Amino acid sequence: MKRKALLKIGVFIAVFALFAAACSDDEPSTTAAAVGDETASETYTIAVSNTLVGNSWREQMVCAIKAEARASGVVDQVILDNRNMDTTEQIAGIQGFISQGVDAIIINPSDRSALDPVIEEASAQGIVVVSIDAPVTAPSAYVATNDQVAYGELGARWLFEELGGEGHVWYVRGIDGHPADDDRHVGWEAALADFPNIEVTQTFTGWDPSVAAQQALDFFGTTEFDGIWTSGLAYTVVPTFEVAGVPFVPVVGADNNAFVGQLLTQEEAGLTGVSVTNPPAIGGVGTSIAIAALKGEDPEQVTILTPEAMGDRATLEANYIPALAGGWSSYIEIPPYTHYAAGDVAGCKGPGE
Repeated sequence: MKRKALLKIGVFIAVFALFAAACSDDEPSTTAAAVGDETASETYTIAVSNTLVGNSWREQMVCAIKAEARASGVVDQVILDNRNMDTTEQIAGIQGFISQGVDAIIINPSDRSALDPVIEEASAQGIVVVSIDAPVTAPSAYVATNDQVAYGELGARWLFEELGGEGHVWYVRGIDGHPADDDRHVGWEAALADFPNIEVTQTFTGWDPSVAAQQALDFFGTTEFDGIWTSGLAYTVVPTFEVAGVPFVPVVGADNNAFVGQLLTQEEAGLTGVSVTNPPAIGGVGTSIAIAALKGEDPEQVTILTPEAMGDRATLEANYIPALAGGWSSYIEIPPYTHYAAGDVAGCKGPGE
């Protein structure tokens, strides 16, 4: 059964003091700690398989996992396999978690179906597996994702309409073959089918901010674009317009704090665009689902968060936090799934840390 959870604009906003306090707090916030089951006789070990480092979105995802685990009061340890790895290496890492006898494994999958055998192996050992950010096809896995198909289509449709249905668009993708990137492409293609006069130049960045910035510099010296769609790295592309000495064109990106700030502060310079929500707090959502399953609470098998496109100034202002890291998202708390406060994510401490 599938549950659609609608993201409400402006609900999940933190303030600077909360982030500053998080840097020195050794304990979860009062709000977060209150939901912990301090009388529980059983505690759990949760493992995390993350296949990409050097990406702020993934960093916040991991911090949300740690914060939710800590806030629950029933997780004694979060074990993190945090590195750049391909599918073969991710399978080996998951097998290592199985050998360690962890209680749950949260994965950001490198492939939609290649992990299915090892996921079923884990499930056969009584280990709860939750796939976050992107889906897998293993029947036993819980899935918690942002709607990546909708992400791709929302931004693309806005851009094509903004261009009046014609023009040359730079299509900046993530990791070739990653399930989330594939799903975004489905949404992109659905929008593109209605705009046959759009010309497309496509590149992959591996979701590496430095790669996206370098591609922009290389292109802007030789190629003219009427619009740009990015798979979450718009905030690294926008500064290159000035460096290359070219005028702004409409840009689509994710809800990275820096991009939201750029849309606000460079509006008078001619920058227009939309920020499509894709919160890394999906890590906290997946952790909450894993804990609920471990407690025998029978959570939904599939949980999907519906994105929204933020373009008007009032909405952007409501979702911009100057003190927040540029690559992070202000969508930090996602009720009813997460139970931490925003400062707990900023602190990025798991149980016992």
